[in-house]
Amino acid sequence: MSTESADAGHLAELRLLRRVRDRMDREYAQPLDVESLARGVNMSAGHLSRRFKAAYGESPYAYLMTRRIERAMALLRRGDLSVTEVCFAVGCSSLGTFSTRFTELVGMSPSAYRARTADTAAGLPSCMEKNVTRPIRNREAPAASLDLA
Repeated sequence: MSTESADAGHLAELRLLRRVRDRMDREYAQPLDVESLARGVNMSAGHLSRRFKAAYGESPYAYLMTRRIERAMALLRRGDLSVTEVCFAVGCSSLGTFSTRFTELVGMSPSAYRARTADTAAGLPSCMEKNVTRPIRNREAPAASLDLA
């Protein structure tokens, strides 16, 4: 295989991976799984997972959950929905999994985040709010400190 055809194949694969990522960004609230995402680009689930992680640094599931948590953060800041309502609104079917993943990414539970950030970003332009409140990926969030005073 020549270098040109290898490069063309790599670019074609990156286009497919970008389609998968874009679909997750658009349809994060829908029930999505790796198998259906892979079928949409004619790949096996295992191959999609390996190539997606190589290209973006995290698995398709981790990427989807990060998108869902980002949206959940915005809904929790609004303060008019319960944590359970937010969980289901962003496409999660398990409150336990949602809460665990939220805590891993944000560093505090959804209810603690809601209490701490309600109206915090009021007055910020949405583009700034998104940057300031974006969750930390790949379990880099510091553990939430407990004030027992």
